[in-house]
Amino acid sequence: MQKITKLCMSAVLTTSIISGYAQIKGIEKVQAKEIEKPQREDRKKVEAQKIVGKYTMPDEKSKHEGTWLQWPHELTYGSKYQQEVEPIWIQMTESLSKGEKVHIVAYDQEEKERIIEVLTDQGVNMEKIDFFIAPTDDVWARDTGPIFVYDNDKNLKILDPGFNGWGKKTPYKKDARLRENLSNQLGIERINWNKFVLEGGAFELDGNGTVLLTRSAVTNKNRNAKLLEKDIEKYFSELGVTNFIWLDGAPNLDITDFHIEGFAKFHDKSTIITLKEKDLAEWGASGKDINKLLQAKDATGNKYKYAYLPLSKNNVTLKNGEKLDYKGSYINYYIANEVILVPNYNDPNDKIANEMIQKLYPDRKVLGIDVRELYKNGGMIHCITQQQPINLK
Repeated sequence: MQKITKLCMSAVLTTSIISGYAQIKGIEKVQAKEIEKPQREDRKKVEAQKIVGKYTMPDEKSKHEGTWLQWPHELTYGSKYQQEVEPIWIQMTESLSKGEKVHIVAYDQEEKERIIEVLTDQGVNMEKIDFFIAPTDDVWARDTGPIFVYDNDKNLKILDPGFNGWGKKTPYKKDARLRENLSNQLGIERINWNKFVLEGGAFELDGNGTVLLTRSAVTNKNRNAKLLEKDIEKYFSELGVTNFIWLDGAPNLDITDFHIEGFAKFHDKSTIITLKEKDLAEWGASGKDINKLLQAKDATGNKYKYAYLPLSKNNVTLKNGEKLDYKGSYINYYIANEVILVPNYNDPNDKIANEMIQKLYPDRKVLGIDVRELYKNGGMIHCITQQQPINLK
């Protein structure tokens, strides 16, 4: 089967898409900017949407019970692909397990036993690792893994929107059934949103009634032809959302149609982490979207504050010397209980970005992970992780 590139990073299109990737032109070096240290938060307190809805979705910074990973296998794209990217999963598992459980989805029992052997050989403490057997097509846990929410009685639920291969671009039937499969294994009730196609990387919540998303990845007819924008907003209102920051996005720029997670995320209820204007333009954002993002207001009408991360200084070069036609984003990092996993590219700006992110999260340790072999296949750290919040009962 030909490898289908899943571009969670949404690289900017300048002239044409070549081999699933977008050509990118050069950019000036982004200088590090001092970011004010936030006050230490009570990490045992679960932050969630405060506007009343049917469900609340905890902030990624809130205390985790664990992190979900869909382990790469050779059954879809072959052993070479697995060998190239598996070291990333090993490093994530080792670092995450020091502060929370790691829930690994293995394709079958044979694959589970192989993963156990690999992790044991690498000296990973297996006490905080558990496994779930479920056939998968690929590794994108953010888009196809369980999305955990609480109901108003503080019961943990799994939100299960539809998945159709990023607008019918991939025949990923196994991944489309994954949340239901895991819901049954966990004994956690599933909220059936299957009539609404939505990937987990397509939206960002601020924890105070606002969602940030792109029309190209959500209202796109290749996903939700039968839903109007107001219908989609009704779904999000169940998560307590009252304020919608709709960017137009960039349909067909990449397989995800321009997921928000590659270039913007909420640091807290009042701060958006994103790229500077020139970088946003290089990433593929239109002038209209850039203006809207950088002038956004929260649900109470207050303007957001901003922190800016750079792109990589250079176009990404793979370990074998092959050069990609685009730069890397550091915004696609993952916030765990004890660590922040940051995508790195063997680039001069790795150190700058890591230090800036460390200042944003002084009570966690930043760990840069070389994602180049994954990045050429379309994703970074946030794309392949999914948090499970603590049980409140």
